Amino acid sequence: MNSILITYSLLACAIIAEVIGSTFLVKSEGFTKLWPSLAVLVLFSIAFYLLSQVVKVIPLGVTYAIWSGVGIVLTAIIGFLVFKQHLDVPAVVGMVLIIAGVIVINLFSKTTSH
Repeated sequence: MNSILITYSLLACAIIAEVIGSTFLVKSEGFTKLWPSLAVLVLFSIAFYLLSQVVKVIPLGVTYAIWSGVGIVLTAIIGFLVFKQHLDVPAVVGMVLIIAGVIVINLFSKTTSH
């Protein structure tokens, strides 16, 4: 149980690093600004390192589904709140379906023990 908790904590940290890195990606203005560009590289490196640890315990497909699904939604929320990017109804519905998929995987999948 403790191992799976640590693994999911690493996955959460990977998601956070990727979302913050994606935020700096916008700020880098196409990698033309030094500090935001370096932040992207460092944060994405951290995210992928953490993912490499997670896939030792959780299968790649499940790991990637959770990482990308939660990352998509959090990145969209940051885009909305920070960059004033608006989402239309189909985008919101799609993200609700993504979250539903992540919940189904975590609650009902026998691929990994919870």
